[in-house]
Amino acid sequence: MAAEASGSDLIQVVALLAAGVVAVPIFKRMGLGSILGYLAAGVVIGPFGLGVFSESEAILHVAELGVVMFLFIIGLEMQPSRLWGLRREIFGLGALQVGVCAVLLTGVGVAGGFPISQSFVAGAGFVLTSTAIVMQLLEERGEIAAPKGQRIVSVLLLEDLAIVPLLALIAFLAPGGADTSLSERLTEVGIGLAAIVGLVVAGRYLLNPFFRILADARAREVMTAAALLVVLGSALAMQLSGLSMAMGAFLAGVLLSESTFRHQLEADIEPFRGILLGLFFLAVGMSLDLHVVAANWRLIAIYVVAYMVMKAFGIYIVARILKSGHREALERAVFMAQGGEFAFVLYSAAAAVGIIDGNANATLTAIVIISMVLTPLAIIALRYLTPRDEQSLDGVDVADGLTGSVLVIGFGRFGQIASQPLLLRGIDVSIIDNDVEMIQAAADFGFKVYYGDGTRLDILHAAGAGRARAVLICVDKADAAVRIAELVKAEFPLLTVLARAFDRGTALQLIRAGVDYQLRETFESALIFGGSALESLGVDPEDVAETIEDVRRRDNDRFETQLAEGIRAGQRFLRGNIGTPIPTPLSTPRRAGQALNEETAGVLHKSEPAD
Repeated sequence: MAAEASGSDLIQVVALLAAGVVAVPIFKRMGLGSILGYLAAGVVIGPFGLGVFSESEAILHVAELGVVMFLFIIGLEMQPSRLWGLRREIFGLGALQVGVCAVLLTGVGVAGGFPISQSFVAGAGFVLTSTAIVMQLLEERGEIAAPKGQRIVSVLLLEDLAIVPLLALIAFLAPGGADTSLSERLTEVGIGLAAIVGLVVAGRYLLNPFFRILADARAREVMTAAALLVVLGSALAMQLSGLSMAMGAFLAGVLLSESTFRHQLEADIEPFRGILLGLFFLAVGMSLDLHVVAANWRLIAIYVVAYMVMKAFGIYIVARILKSGHREALERAVFMAQGGEFAFVLYSAAAAVGIIDGNANATLTAIVIISMVLTPLAIIALRYLTPRDEQSLDGVDVADGLTGSVLVIGFGRFGQIASQPLLLRGIDVSIIDNDVEMIQAAADFGFKVYYGDGTRLDILHAAGAGRARAVLICVDKADAAVRIAELVKAEFPLLTVLARAFDRGTALQLIRAGVDYQLRETFESALIFGGSALESLGVDPEDVAETIEDVRRRDNDRFETQLAEGIRAGQRFLRGNIGTPIPTPLSTPRRAGQALNEETAGVLHKSEPAD
């Protein structure tokens, strides 16, 4: 019997892993993102799909730890001073958005003919955005640290805090809930505040000494266990005090953000976070009761659309009132238009005290889950339906009819330095770039830079490439540099072209494109750096110069070999730091080998390279 139960559990584990491994790459390849892949996979293997799992709630409770660990890692990236700097966004923007959206969504329920208490519970639950989905989307887009990303994080933090007063209101609105005394409510609030203070004190005075002791033991697995203990212990403390687990993990991360062990903790938690967060999305997909959806599909469809549209409207209005731009307000509205995982907690509490019945709980849960499924699709639609932000060219001249002897394309840190020798010699230099902010900043330092995209042939003509004696390609994107080189050499074959190469592969592409000179952007500076390291170790400057020249010659020989045979050729010219013998000379012998007998002469003859 035990063996059968163990085999059944193993089948479920394999099914979970297989669902994620199969679905996520397919959905990402289709451009739909990993979240939608996990949700769809959860529906397929859940109790209302193939039926591999019969109880999704148990998995959902475990998988919520993925959200907890995600918030811990976010907290590690946010120092207390930075969090304090967001206090206006958290308690200003966050509170206003939650309040406005709660009123609007309650109005939707009342307009549908439901009692005000039920309408409030349904709307308030939907107000609580999915932290897991939004944070994952922000991470995939690399916008968590951006100002607009920080504003979204601030709202999410306020929503995590809002679960406490909302649960208190649920108790008050329940039949007989008014009998709860004021002292009991104040006690609950006091417990929550005491838990926060206790966690802050423990994090401030205990965590660093604790990890220092463990680090001295030099046991990596103990450090990993301690990291998990801190995350889960903080989450448990907050949960027992009536707050959210995610809030506890976030606070623990913030308190450890200035610790010397921060990077170690992040590395230890990251594998668990990724797996459990994927499991959370799978569990959410499994929780979608298709029988309830089929029985109430009209009601669910109406309220999914009504709730998402009304919530997005409220978010957009609040953003615009607080002076956010149209594009940012629209993106925030679409990002946060769905319900979230805390709605499940709120609806379950409301069902437990009799505000809503079991069928209403299942229907509201389905509405929230479907809104979560629709969010990635809404973001894709937003990307295709809204035009890209166009840069304002106020005060910026467009390249047209330039006549400089040298045309510099790209005026970042590389182009600025490369132009100095030319300008010091009095050479007439024309400069173009497609970054308006950089052009405006360059003007403050005495540089006239024209707006123009060097990858367009018409811009090259307007910038005077046909009249110039040389073109300097100084852009920082490898594909753009190669594209410009190909255009220039095809249209102006006799023009001298010098190009900045991002790396070795780009340098090879530029040579094949026909440039007259290329330089890898870090090569010479790295040689000087290495030479200075040798001098600091006491090596004679003349020997340093000879060694650096030898490295330069070896690199050139390797580059020529790669040009002929491919990027993986020329390994014999590299000096490695592994003590494994390499069957080729590490440096060219000063004298040719001489045979002392006939047998050696035959070996030497065979080893000579063919012409």
